[in-house]
Amino acid sequence: MDNSIHNNLVSFIWSIADDCLRDVYVRGKYRDVILPMVVLCRLEPFIGKRKKEILEEKRFQEKIEGTTKLNEIRIQKISGHKFNNISDWTLQKLYETATKDKARKDIDYLAELEINFLEYLKGFTDDIKDIVDRFRLSVQIRHMATKKVLYDVLEKFTSPYINLTNEEKVDPDGRELPALSNHDMGCVFEELIRKFNEENNEEAGEHFTPRDIIHLMANLTFEPIKNHLPKEISIYDPACGTGGMLTESKSFIVDKYNVPEESVQLYGVEINDETYAICQSDMLIKGNTGDIICGSTLAENHFKSRKFNVMQSNPPYGKSWVSDMKYIFNEEKVITDPRFEVQLADFWSIESFENATPRSSDGQLLFLMEMVDKMKPVDESSCGSRIASVHNGSSLFTGDAGSGESNIRRYIIENDLLEVIIQLPNNMFYNTGITTYIWVLTNNKSKKRVGKVQLIDASELGEKLRKNLGNKNCQFSENSIKQIMKCYASAANQEKTDKNKIASLVLENIDFGYHKVTIERPKRLMVQFSNGAIDELRYDKTVAKPMKWAYSQYNDNIYSNLNKYVPEIEKWCKQNGVELTTKVKNTLFSLTTWNKGRSLRETAYKLMYKIGEDIWMDYNEFLKIFDKTLKDLKIKLSSSDRKLILGAISTYNANAEKVIKKRHRLSSEKLTELTRKYNCKIHDLADFGYYATGESGIWIEYESENELRDFENIPLKDNIYSYFYREIKPYVAEAWINMEATKIGYEISFNKYFYRHKPLRSIDDVKKDILDLERQSNGLINKILEV
Repeated sequence: MDNSIHNNLVSFIWSIADDCLRDVYVRGKYRDVILPMVVLCRLEPFIGKRKKEILEEKRFQEKIEGTTKLNEIRIQKISGHKFNNISDWTLQKLYETATKDKARKDIDYLAELEINFLEYLKGFTDDIKDIVDRFRLSVQIRHMATKKVLYDVLEKFTSPYINLTNEEKVDPDGRELPALSNHDMGCVFEELIRKFNEENNEEAGEHFTPRDIIHLMANLTFEPIKNHLPKEISIYDPACGTGGMLTESKSFIVDKYNVPEESVQLYGVEINDETYAICQSDMLIKGNTGDIICGSTLAENHFKSRKFNVMQSNPPYGKSWVSDMKYIFNEEKVITDPRFEVQLADFWSIESFENATPRSSDGQLLFLMEMVDKMKPVDESSCGSRIASVHNGSSLFTGDAGSGESNIRRYIIENDLLEVIIQLPNNMFYNTGITTYIWVLTNNKSKKRVGKVQLIDASELGEKLRKNLGNKNCQFSENSIKQIMKCYASAANQEKTDKNKIASLVLENIDFGYHKVTIERPKRLMVQFSNGAIDELRYDKTVAKPMKWAYSQYNDNIYSNLNKYVPEIEKWCKQNGVELTTKVKNTLFSLTTWNKGRSLRETAYKLMYKIGEDIWMDYNEFLKIFDKTLKDLKIKLSSSDRKLILGAISTYNANAEKVIKKRHRLSSEKLTELTRKYNCKIHDLADFGYYATGESGIWIEYESENELRDFENIPLKDNIYSYFYREIKPYVAEAWINMEATKIGYEISFNKYFYRHKPLRSIDDVKKDILDLERQSNGLINKILEV
């Protein structure tokens, strides 16, 4: 469709809202009326062609056959569609009848129009009724009738100057009104919704996929298998919106590869009632033999037993999925949905099922795992399955080793499913300008791609639009898509040049993986009893600040009159930014908390009087004296209370002796087992936390200092031990590797691979520019500097 005609049509429909609904609805609610009315205008012509025959069949079944439940199959044969309306009404007849009633003085034409309109809606078949119900159109009809604008809205939508049908028309002035193809109708819908979203200030993730992006995704998914497409092709979108991606992909293969329309089945899930209704109405018109479901993709596995040839999606990103958590985890926080759990091996090659859920604030990778779960095995289809999915940058690198995001990337890459990722230009989408990427996955890679991933930087290929569409200020032309497909087909490295604005890099799967290695250093503690250290035991660390203030105000009276002082303490907390959650209140205003602190302090003073206030630089020797003193004083401490007292009087000191965690008696067999496990010699065991004592068979393990713990991300291609000796040991001689804490992670960094350093301008060039500016400003700069 010509852009001017498209824009005029959208403007006409938009003007209906401004002309008729301005005082009845807030601007954000215009869509509640406009969108369902557009759907009805689109559906009705398909029914109206055989309306007379349909009504005759209805009367025949009711009067001749005496049935109250009509045989819909016979009606469908007459109309040629699954959807029908068996009422006596059409939109045009509703308007004409209301116009006649309006001229009469003995009738309330708006009340009659409301009744007739609702009767019209009841006449639809169940599938259309479902769409009408999703829009809550019956409620809107009653509301508009009450506000006396129903007739005005109907008049606008039945205007002979508007054509929402798939057939050409001529308006009363003799101007041709072109037919509106399904593609054009989809564009109109999406442009209207885009405008409504702008009015509602919708979030950036809630946007529609531009047709140029869908065209590229269709090329990426179908072009590699064009010569051996299956006879029956199923396409699935787990976040299908209005269905634009599904219908465009179908049109792509029908037009380009001469695939019969009836052999393509479209499937989708959409959570929003409104967009589902638009999508479903479009599917009904086109006779889709697949299935579109209204519901949450994450909360329920809707197509549990079905696999698909092709899956394409632009899932919401940057959006919380907290409301779906209860369907994925049980009360013990254990994953119950197998779609979001993957089998991975740890560093020791021991396999287990691991979490494959991202952080709760961004659920986009869950949709990718939904599609991975629906991949058709190669033994069921020679093409296997292909996936194209749009994501923002966080899917590439967010999440540390062992996190859900990293586990998802790891599973996909280690199972050789990731084929290519393409970086798109910024501002390619209507409601967001962030950097986006297309991920392409397949379980049937070509031989030259096995074990490899191609990264393509197409960020400079966007062609500027003459006029922005929301945030979208550029697009991919057909030539741009051809360049990307040529680069993709080559599966080779390619650098950007002044003429060639696209770069490519082919990497091995292992290049994206790394070991997250924990580097430990020994704890060295200095110990000394002191009044200041002991007095801190009076306060629970979680509420130390308000407890200190309260004690400074009320002294020991707090222990006998705590309840009396609660209001004042609460007031102080409010004034000083201390949030009084239920947990904080239960701790702060509990006499048990105060008495425990006082008791610990008193115990510590007893120990200090016995042991003294000397400084101990050997914590290990101090512990012997500490425990002996407890025994002598007949003081029994729980392990937690003992830890609290020792923690209060101990501080890290680099000159103190190392704190021993455990002494091990290691047999020769155990030593052999350890050296095999760590692939080292006996004298290297210190680098893994086992230290020889000189005493036969006795080895020491030291406590690690949390504050000095470090982490190193070591590429999978690099040897951990070699890296340790090369990068760490020369600088931190007493460090060791905690191999038991080693995790495997995966991330994909486009900046790392495609960043090109631009040298700074020379001083001479900068100086020349400044002097040029001075001349242009007639000495103004010099005058300013002189002042």
